[in-house]
Amino acid sequence: MRYRWRDIPLLFQTPAGRIQLREGLLFRLWPLSSRLAMLHRRTFARRTRVVAIVGSFGKSTTLRAATAALGIVATPTMLNNAWGSASRAMLRIRPGQPRAVIEIGISDKGQMRGYARMARPDITVVTSIGSEHHRSLHTLDVTRDEKAWMVRALAPAGTAVLNGDDANVLWMATQTRARVVTFGFGQRCDVRAVDARAAWPGGMRFRLVAFGKERDVALRLLGRHMVYPALAAVAVAHIEGVPLDDAIARIEALEPTPGRMQPVVLPQGATIIRDEFKSSIETIDAALEAFGEIPARRRMVVLGGISEPPEAQHAAYRRIGESVARVADRFIVAGRMFEDYRSGARRGGMDDACIIQGAKTPQALASQLAALLEPGDVVLLKGRDTERLARVVFILQGRTVRCDIRECKLRVVGCDECAMLERGWGARRVVM
Repeated sequence: MRYRWRDIPLLFQTPAGRIQLREGLLFRLWPLSSRLAMLHRRTFARRTRVVAIVGSFGKSTTLRAATAALGIVATPTMLNNAWGSASRAMLRIRPGQPRAVIEIGISDKGQMRGYARMARPDITVVTSIGSEHHRSLHTLDVTRDEKAWMVRALAPAGTAVLNGDDANVLWMATQTRARVVTFGFGQRCDVRAVDARAAWPGGMRFRLVAFGKERDVALRLLGRHMVYPALAAVAVAHIEGVPLDDAIARIEALEPTPGRMQPVVLPQGATIIRDEFKSSIETIDAALEAFGEIPARRRMVVLGGISEPPEAQHAAYRRIGESVARVADRFIVAGRMFEDYRSGARRGGMDDACIIQGAKTPQALASQLAALLEPGDVVLLKGRDTERLARVVFILQGRTVRCDIRECKLRVVGCDECAMLERGWGARRVVM
């Protein structure tokens, strides 16, 4: 991040600004911290078995599922890219620690190779390849090649745990001499789910088939796409010698990751599903598919912007609008693409009266939504991370929210942890 000198005093005036300054400093120290992490891995952490989680989406929930299955504590982070959280996670490994699970994300080409040299993983889990970095990596072929460096870094005694339903992930099996274990719904996957079905409001149910054994599994996670992290975690646990029943029991107790298909019951008797952490086209499709399976008095969708759509922007918004019309009774557009969303929703058969242009501030949007909600309604809330739609949920829960900025680039802390949520920015100029 780059700031003008005159912005520095402004940043010091707020907790959010001070966090940005701290992270900016850590970003500039990345060349040093990465070398220290690399040295730490080769000395104090040399006996620790490292599980690296990479992919376009699903990493955070997979990390939580894997750490749960292994019986260790995850270290949650908002940020997993080149600002240095991976090196900090590596430096937190204690001498003699048996295992560590680290989530590693990238923001541009050329980064993953350095992370791979630093992490020297024993197990690499690849969750997916998608459009998340369309602007920087441009094509799925480039994206998969970049992510594959964490698989190439495996020694022959290591293991690549790959999503067997994703052709671009499965391709990575050709890039390593390590053992390959696949997970997914496909018949050829080593760890697979059979007869997966929604069990609202409990989560997902499926029959697990893995390594010659079968078990019934009841997840608290919502959506077919949330079964993948559980399957990957079972694979990791098996590789590490954790008994299958122990791993399943721990995974079944796992609650949804905040902001990822997380049901929240509101005081007025409606339920809102928070899925506002990420908004790539694939995650929107997956969320709408899961939402369509939920039995509810009425279903509503509050949708912000699409992150880096791989297709033509207007066409992407119209297609998603059409998909919303198939699963929802009301459509509230929280972003700037109302006309395209409305065009698609009309094409999908939704009446104009059910397509609503959302208010511009979280306070006004929450009031707008509150006027519509009745007991038994279920709402899907999804948007880009910079839109911070979680604030709408907090307001509906009765919390004080004074922050009303339209875009927030403070990616290292969530709204519920930010001091500016209740304080608000007032007359201050926002610098991020």
